[in-house]
Amino acid sequence: MTVSTKIDVSDIQGFALKGYNFSHARYLLLELLHPKDAQKFIGQIVKYITTGERWDEKPATTVNIAFTYKGLVKLELPGPTLLSFPVEFQQGMKARARILYDTGKNVPERWDPVWRDNRVHAWLAVNAQTPQALEERCALLLRIMEETAGAKLLQAQDAAAVFIDGDTKEHFGFTDGFGNPDFKGAERGCVPGQGKLAKDGTWEALATGEFLLGYADEAGELPVAPIPHLLARNGIFMVYRKLHQNVATFRNYVEEQGRLYPGGKEKLASKFMGRWRDGTPVELSPDHPDPALVADDNRNTNFTYGNDLSGQRCPIGAHIRRGNPRDAFGFNGELVNRRRIMRRGMPYGKYVPEDQPVRDEDEHGIIFIALNASLFRQFEFIQQQWIEYGNDLHQGNDKDPVIGNHEGKGKFVVQGTADPQNPPLLCAHLPNFVELRGGDYFFVPSLTALQMMASGTVDPR
Repeated sequence: MTVSTKIDVSDIQGFALKGYNFSHARYLLLELLHPKDAQKFIGQIVKYITTGERWDEKPATTVNIAFTYKGLVKLELPGPTLLSFPVEFQQGMKARARILYDTGKNVPERWDPVWRDNRVHAWLAVNAQTPQALEERCALLLRIMEETAGAKLLQAQDAAAVFIDGDTKEHFGFTDGFGNPDFKGAERGCVPGQGKLAKDGTWEALATGEFLLGYADEAGELPVAPIPHLLARNGIFMVYRKLHQNVATFRNYVEEQGRLYPGGKEKLASKFMGRWRDGTPVELSPDHPDPALVADDNRNTNFTYGNDLSGQRCPIGAHIRRGNPRDAFGFNGELVNRRRIMRRGMPYGKYVPEDQPVRDEDEHGIIFIALNASLFRQFEFIQQQWIEYGNDLHQGNDKDPVIGNHEGKGKFVVQGTADPQNPPLLCAHLPNFVELRGGDYFFVPSLTALQMMASGTVDPR
């Protein structure tokens, strides 16, 4: 039987299909109130939801919505439906802290207050081209909340792109936004390096079901999804994590260790990340940045690690190599194909230039958002096995050097070569460059599912 990969983009929230690339965003964290009023609220909001349909002209704003498990409980979805959701979604991120190695400074007790008492029921996201457009759209949504009495604003999390010399960066100074996976049915063509390796060495799109519910995944199976089928189809699960960046600590550590390294702090920083700060992949250009390579979309993600298993070009433990090892485990990358995630999100807080003093205590970091069909098989596996544990990558207990929860005990090995300009280096006593400030798991329903939820017609039978 041939399974269709055609998808109905008008039924899928646009956030699940494409990165909007807007410069401003606000994530409204909501508590749902009385179930009937909450249904009215959803019924009004659904009129403004941005779908995956192609734009003739980029809109001024987009609107998308997602729900925690406790939000779905608040909406009084039928018991059999609630029980049919995957267990990790039912439990939520806070309850799975030990599984995710959210320990030490990352424990839920230290999270921002809004995440501590399970009151976040919904995530309402507005992306905008300008601050004025953002304020106008948010004001409209807040009026709908007030008029329907269906939701209460707990917190508004602002985020905004950081532009440095025309490129979008994060607070450690690296160009961001490379390498979201291609999957079948999406409108854009497959970009080399962003899908899966074919046997002839070219790249092709991943199965639709690795991301959207209701479609076959790489195993030819349907991912675990709630009932009824209409509620699940065209939906996706979302991970939201507020990651505070200790910018002063990162800059000081790279500065100090860079004095011991022939390439200096910039080359060492590239080894930590797996890309130079301008985005040049270390695997393709281990000794210097290459702006022409970065500007070429047919090359800037088109690389593998199969011919660099010892990490002499890109260290085995580098951040981007851990998040997507590509073909480093053999089998032409097939062991990695079922662990891919789509990344969204933006930096928050004010960027401080490299030549100015900065404090860890200042409010700056990344709102990390991941989208996948299976929280357990995709995000949680990557976080547990590749970010916070390194055995699959022959790194033992070593964690991801950039976002790992080191607690001052970590180490990172730059493998290097016999070349005196590219020697091995052991970086010890790694501090936490990133700290978790909260988050949860969300379900991003289709437009059909939102209408069912708004009308109270979700029926598992």
